[in-house]
Amino acid sequence: MLDADLKTQLHAYMERLVSPLEIVATLDDGEKSRELLGLLQDIEPMSDKITLRTDGSDQRVPSFALNRPGEDTGVVFAGIPMGHEFTSLVLALLQVGGYPPKVSDDVIAQIKGIEGDFSFETYFSLSCQNCPDVVQALNLMAVLNPNIRHIAIDGALFQEEVDKRQVMAVPSVYLNGEHFGQGRMSIEEIVGKIDTGAAKREAEKLNAKDTFDVLVVGGGPAGAASAIYAARKGINTGVAAERFGGQVLDTNSIENFISVQETDGPHLAVALEEHVKSYDVDIMNLQRANKLIPGENGAPHEVQFASGASLKTKTLILATGARWREVNVPGEKEYKGKGVAYCPHCDGPLFKGKHVAVIGGGNSGVEAAIDLAGLVKHVTLLEFDDKLRADAVLQKKLHSLPNVTVHVSAQTTEITGDGQKVNGLVYKDRNSGEAHTVELAGVFVQIGLVPNTEWLTGTVELSRHGEIIIDDRNATSIPGVFAAGDVTTVPYKQIVIAVGEGSKAALSAFDYIIRS
Repeated sequence: MLDADLKTQLHAYMERLVSPLEIVATLDDGEKSRELLGLLQDIEPMSDKITLRTDGSDQRVPSFALNRPGEDTGVVFAGIPMGHEFTSLVLALLQVGGYPPKVSDDVIAQIKGIEGDFSFETYFSLSCQNCPDVVQALNLMAVLNPNIRHIAIDGALFQEEVDKRQVMAVPSVYLNGEHFGQGRMSIEEIVGKIDTGAAKREAEKLNAKDTFDVLVVGGGPAGAASAIYAARKGINTGVAAERFGGQVLDTNSIENFISVQETDGPHLAVALEEHVKSYDVDIMNLQRANKLIPGENGAPHEVQFASGASLKTKTLILATGARWREVNVPGEKEYKGKGVAYCPHCDGPLFKGKHVAVIGGGNSGVEAAIDLAGLVKHVTLLEFDDKLRADAVLQKKLHSLPNVTVHVSAQTTEITGDGQKVNGLVYKDRNSGEAHTVELAGVFVQIGLVPNTEWLTGTVELSRHGEIIIDDRNATSIPGVFAAGDVTTVPYKQIVIAVGEGSKAALSAFDYIIRS
């Protein structure tokens, strides 16, 4: 099951096991059970602390549990965790085997102190880059707290179950049988949702902080670069982010970040955060800014957050990034996560053998259509303009695919459904005015980005597109307030450009401080 290189790497990891563990498999005579057994038989010899049993009785087949001898740890994989989830398997083995997790002592203490019974189920796809964070977080919580149990389920393998629960986006998390959340969630977010007093306690801690020299709002590439450059100047620096990594976390392949030939968003996001942590920077995660109160006559600026926290700072760097633009037609919001999706890499496998549509004819839209064509029965691509805007090489590949239909001058007017999930889409031919209906199971929206600036209306000057207007030194219309990255008017929304802009903003903020 595992090639020689992977076995060598895995053997090195398994040498870190501290205590014995049992792999308890539930199998039948099917092909997938044989595949899973092959994987587990490859793992067992990696350490004398690992024992494999095949007498499991889980309701899902194939599946396996990772237990300490004589103890139900509560960590279960239903399926074969390869692809992006192989790392989740390795970490689960290590953590059940006593290897200490790379999580702060505060978070560990918080998890151990949670009371109640929590049975989590996570539906994932092997191609989903957002899923491992959720799977790994919940696995660790189960390892640390005997009141918590987690089953990670490969949605593509348990299709009947996925259809019954109408899971149309991954990761989808259920708690005690009820829908709990969807999409990427950090361990802090999950803990915060079940530990109801956590947000209030964190807000109180933030309210007690001293005034920062530089406060960065946003934890994407621009925010990370700003924090590093500010901290290197030896000034009091803080970063408040809704989720560290920002939109990079939702990016699949990255091949144009100079000096790094190839990586993906989650790996880059981790590298950014680790780099920031190597400096004396106060990182405050899970903080969504909702109001800016500019300081007057030399008074500090104040940023208020949805959690109830408030931070003050001499200079401020706004790096809140952008998010996927919505079509804003009837049915989109109603069926978000029920057939309306924004990440083809994550959710594509859930539509295997079905008809889907992609809205958008730029690079993102055409790339999505190409990827989906290898998974689904048929793809209909709709572009509002009278021609596709993607690179020529992508268009050539798209037109070579037999199961793709392209409509240009097509204005999407409605996404339809049966009350539970998407069943179609209506578009208007902009030349003839004629309306057309397409029957399908999923709609993937790929029409660009919108800046996260709603909370800034009436404060800093914004462009007609909602971007923060900046000068060549990243200064906004408010003295002492700077901005960087995709949230600004800087052209070309690229990671490498955001990093440079964040660095400039921090240098400008430092220059402002020393001259004030």
